Amino acid sequence: MKVFRGRAGVPSEQRTATFSGTVYGDSIMPATDKVGVGSVNFAPGARTFWHKHEIGQVLQVTSGSGFVCLDGGEPQVIRTGDVVHIAAGERHWHGASGDSYMVHTATTLGTTTWQEEVAEEVYRKAVGPAGPKIV
Repeated sequence: MKVFRGRAGVPSEQRTATFSGTVYGDSIMPATDKVGVGSVNFAPGARTFWHKHEIGQVLQVTSGSGFVCLDGGEPQVIRTGDVVHIAAGERHWHGASGDSYMVHTATTLGTTTWQEEVAEEVYRKAVGPAGPKIV
């Protein structure tokens, strides 16, 4: 058994290498036995790059609203309280809507394979021509 103390005085880390827009992350549990847990805070319009997970991922939206989208699929609106299961190998992205921040707890299983950036025009097309809005 291991107990991980919240934050332990570690500052939030701005994520830039695999995210578009302003995104901050806090490790809740560093990768242990192929499981990592973190809190990720997306500013409006911020999102991950395309990526996939070796074993899968679970997202729990704790604040705000946004989208999750599988490659070739329609974006799904996600809001506070929603939980998303992404199966092993599913190429996807997730992030905030254009008019709301979004915070989620991400439980990642196995390694993450990061790919290219989700282009602005792809994001706009995915979430609507007038910009991403959630009602």
